[in-house]
Amino acid sequence: MRFSSEEGRKEGGTRPQIWAIGISRLGELYQAIVQDYETRADIRLLTLGYDAAVEAIRNAAPGRVDVVIAAGSNGAYLRSRVEVPVVLVSVTGFDVMNALARARRASSSIALVTYGEPPVELERFTAAFGIKLAHRVYRNAEDAQDCVLDLKQSGVGAIAGPGLVTDLAEREGLRGVFLYSQASVSAAFDTALEVARGGRVEALKRARLDAIFRHLRDGVVVTDASGLVESLNPRMAEICEVDALGALGKRLHDLIPNLPADLLSAAHEEAELVHSIGRKSYVFQRIALHEHGIPTGWLLTAQESQTLQRIDRSLRSKHRPNHLIARYRLDDLLGAAEPMRRLREVAARYASSDATVLISGESGTGKELVAQGMHNQSARQGFAFVAVNCGAFPETLLESELFGYEEGAFTGARRGGKPGLIESAHGGTLFLDEIGEMPLLLQTRLLRVLQEREVVRLGANQPTPVDVRVMAATHRDLDKLIEQGSLREDLYYRLNILRIAVPPLRERLSDLPELLTSLLQRAIVRVGAGFAAAPIAEAILPYCSRYDWPGNVRELENIVERVVIFYSAATASERASPQHALREIAPELFNHARNATVTKSLKASGRGRERAMIRAMLVECNGDQLEVCRKLGISRSTLWRRLREED
Repeated sequence: MRFSSEEGRKEGGTRPQIWAIGISRLGELYQAIVQDYETRADIRLLTLGYDAAVEAIRNAAPGRVDVVIAAGSNGAYLRSRVEVPVVLVSVTGFDVMNALARARRASSSIALVTYGEPPVELERFTAAFGIKLAHRVYRNAEDAQDCVLDLKQSGVGAIAGPGLVTDLAEREGLRGVFLYSQASVSAAFDTALEVARGGRVEALKRARLDAIFRHLRDGVVVTDASGLVESLNPRMAEICEVDALGALGKRLHDLIPNLPADLLSAAHEEAELVHSIGRKSYVFQRIALHEHGIPTGWLLTAQESQTLQRIDRSLRSKHRPNHLIARYRLDDLLGAAEPMRRLREVAARYASSDATVLISGESGTGKELVAQGMHNQSARQGFAFVAVNCGAFPETLLESELFGYEEGAFTGARRGGKPGLIESAHGGTLFLDEIGEMPLLLQTRLLRVLQEREVVRLGANQPTPVDVRVMAATHRDLDKLIEQGSLREDLYYRLNILRIAVPPLRERLSDLPELLTSLLQRAIVRVGAGFAAAPIAEAILPYCSRYDWPGNVRELENIVERVVIFYSAATASERASPQHALREIAPELFNHARNATVTKSLKASGRGRERAMIRAMLVECNGDQLEVCRKLGISRSTLWRRLREED
């Protein structure tokens, strides 16, 4: 029999599904109260017992039974044989006392037959009222039959008990008093509703977790404390090449051979390991599961190593700081002169290779611009471009910046450690400017990076694999540095695979008009001036053409910056006759003969004489380094290097 409101049918089974199972008189009590619950649940009444009830429950469609209500031995039998929650109709002390009182009215010799132990109040009740009572306990239908027959032979006239017992008693001509009350049945229904609601909430949670579990891209397996598989998702079954259901209950080490024997134990210290299954390599992560502080099992995840590498590359490319981005392209190398045309052609050809590049050229010629252009034309353009000036850091600082460090590697080390610039360039390009200034100790470590493609942080034991293309640049004669012992010969040959020489500006003066106009336009935009570049370029070009530009394009850019700043505040007469102002703001353009001679003598002299000339000029200029640079035609960085060499 089924009780369900129209509202419940419209909801399509979203309400709790309760089956109330009882034989004879218990079923009558169900019918008496079921109408009070039909608006809150779909209730089905079944007059079945034992195996018949078990079969009905097991054959029900999934989700059609949330809770079963039963009583006595029938309820205990169902509890041990079905997976659906079974709520028992409990006998209260009041039920027992009421039943015994009714039995006493029918006969002076009464008995109580129960399934299991009677309420604790029974002994006090019979003692208080002076009732003589025979009590029997049964476990199954045969026991109940024997109890009734035994009590009949002993002269008992009325028996109180469950429906099975009362039916047997009346069949033997005795008075049967039903033990359960309507209040007890109502309490069971209330409990069943709460159990059903809670079960549905838990079922929804489990369904959601199962859905997540199934759709994870990583393999996931859960074992008990002994390593037996309790659950695994389809991805893990695919990795292990097993049937998901068939793997349940098997040992994890049988599914994944050659795992460390102590993997699922506290003795295994590493939380991660790399393990190969077939031809693929996987990264396994292990997590211990605890309940109330007690270890109950293990959770293992498996992710294909190639997937991790793709994620790593993606993260590095999408989260690059602005200073790790190459801004220039090969098209930004202006000039139609043959040396520049050839430079762009060679650089474009080398960009498609991953071989190390050595870029040579005087200071200010644009060696880093060439490196950035090659990076942006290569397959690594989506990754970082990391530029390091090897002459701008003290040795200890350069080491930590290049190679990184672990937490506690030295006093003041950042908590958690820090990846070095080589690691930051992973997937991209590492540009080592002024490679000739790198200390010998670091040259040895750099050589290992070039040979093994791995870097070891300061304070670390394990190397970190890196995928970088190295470009190095220098303005110095590396052959002489090797002779002097300042540069390792093996490092030189590692760097000197592809070679590019950037021509100085004096060897391509035909490009000066284009360069001058372009630099003027950029400077005007930076300053925010409102005049055109062409008239200024036309006015200063004759003076620029007679200069040999020892500082190359960088020096030209500096002079252009001065000119634009001057012009932005100049009067109309000053703009009309720029020669006087130009002599003031760029005197080197008018001292060409001396500068050219000094520059050539500097380049032709040995390093010792060069330093001597710099010292003499410092004395002549009263220590004014800017004036020394202007008179000698060298850049401030060159002056700084020479002074440092002298120290």
